[in-house]
Amino acid sequence: MQAQPIRVMLVDDQVLLRTGFRMVLAAQPDMEVVAEAGDGAEALDVLRATAVDVVLMDVRMPRLDGVEATRRICERENPPKVLILTTFDLDEYAFSGLKAGASGFMLKDVPPAELLAAIRSVHSGDAVVAPSTTRRLLDRFAPMLPATGAQPPQKELELLTGREREVMILVAQGLSNGEIAARLVLSEATVKTHVGRILTKLGLRDRVQVVVLAYETGLVRAGGGGA
Repeated sequence: MQAQPIRVMLVDDQVLLRTGFRMVLAAQPDMEVVAEAGDGAEALDVLRATAVDVVLMDVRMPRLDGVEATRRICERENPPKVLILTTFDLDEYAFSGLKAGASGFMLKDVPPAELLAAIRSVHSGDAVVAPSTTRRLLDRFAPMLPATGAQPPQKELELLTGREREVMILVAQGLSNGEIAARLVLSEATVKTHVGRILTKLGLRDRVQVVVLAYETGLVRAGGGGA
């Protein structure tokens, strides 16, 4: 039995860009463009009536920008995954999009093969931004985060065991599961289990949000060091 294609929505005020993305996706047997929108407000309207798995979201659009649209989408029950499209690497919009709940970001001029891989990764539950790239993004915009110097970490972190806290710090520092396993002398399967428990306990969707929370609570400081 053939698996259902990944249902993708394109949200961008540039018709030409949407057309290009649609042509790339239409050639894939495991993907289907089920909806399009020219701005965030239209996207929210369309999503009320259309089942979507992954949203490719531009950020700079009229009426309602992609960041606010992402925030509203991610507040819904069982929301689709959102990929932020940005013109510049380490863009403040990408930072805001990750904070709003996006599962990652990529550049608009991304090669087609990378775009397709990103959509498949997000659909399967992974983040599409390398943790190290996310960390660089957060290092740059750390001044925008709440001051955490003398404040205790958020209460949610008290739910974590000592080992889970160690794993969370290493995730936020950009290490892969394999690298964390080597550092802590654990199996990769055990690390994956710890990461899953961290996501569940903290109510997070993916590794990107783990990194964001680690910065916001002061667990990891700008520059990547543990607190």
